[in-house]
Amino acid sequence: MSDLTILRTEWMDIMTRGQRPNPSALRAHLRAVHEIHAGFTERCATLCKDETGRSSYRWLSEAVRPEIDGVLLDVACGSGPLLDLCQRRFSPEMRLIGVDMSSHELDLAQQRLPGGRVELYEGQADAMTALPDTSVDVALCHWALTLMDPVIPVLKEIRRVLKPGGRFAAIVDGPTDICQSYKRVNDIVFSYVEEELPGYGTFDLGDPRVRNKASLIKLINEVFHNSEITVEAGVVSMDGDPHTVAEDAAGFFYASFILSNGRQQTMLADLAKTLDTVPSNPALSQPISRFSMPINRIVVDLSKD
Repeated sequence: MSDLTILRTEWMDIMTRGQRPNPSALRAHLRAVHEIHAGFTERCATLCKDETGRSSYRWLSEAVRPEIDGVLLDVACGSGPLLDLCQRRFSPEMRLIGVDMSSHELDLAQQRLPGGRVELYEGQADAMTALPDTSVDVALCHWALTLMDPVIPVLKEIRRVLKPGGRFAAIVDGPTDICQSYKRVNDIVFSYVEEELPGYGTFDLGDPRVRNKASLIKLINEVFHNSEITVEAGVVSMDGDPHTVAEDAAGFFYASFILSNGRQQTMLADLAKTLDTVPSNPALSQPISRFSMPINRIVVDLSKD
């Protein structure tokens, strides 16, 4: 993150005036971040593991039913880490499809997934026009649902492409009360950002209802009628040198990319001091730090009717 390009988008300008940005400004902001920093979310998400050694990508992939799911869709697939995992985990007979609105992320996914087995399409999650009705057995969405606003049209589009008896599963933000260290990191990142750009954080990226279990279930029920919904909470963590962990953790936050280089470095030093310390061998010359994130996995099973 040492060579950051500072962002300035319409979404930021609208928000700092105390006004609510419109959906098109949000999408343009997200595209700008992913154009400059394509692939930035996957490093932290890949390094963070739960107590059994699973990343959030792995946990999400476990929602796939390989014995019955013949067509898998990755909604907002980004640079393709989940599709890559699914390609390695599941039968070559399974059809794999990825949709993302960022051409820059899809370029990385294409490089990662050579050979043509995975079909990649550029498009928004609320208008996946390349996919016919009832054409998908399982739709996955890794940590992107929290960025989508309005989210109901996205859920309706996922519902449209799923077959009767299909499954939708997603990783979203989990409850911070099971992971206070994440809240400390989040608060530090936003405190620096708000000093540099007052008003940032007034409005969430995406629909805040996705970040709360009860309101998320209510949203799902609005679209996926007569479906079975399961929400499970977990925590994923990564350990390492304090400054390396701080840099990788900060790189997961969209807010980090609007800081000037000087403020970025000051923030990282502050983060490094705030991270939890992991008990380790006293002979080690440097302490080991830990960054943890709370996550929810939601699984929605559609009726076969």
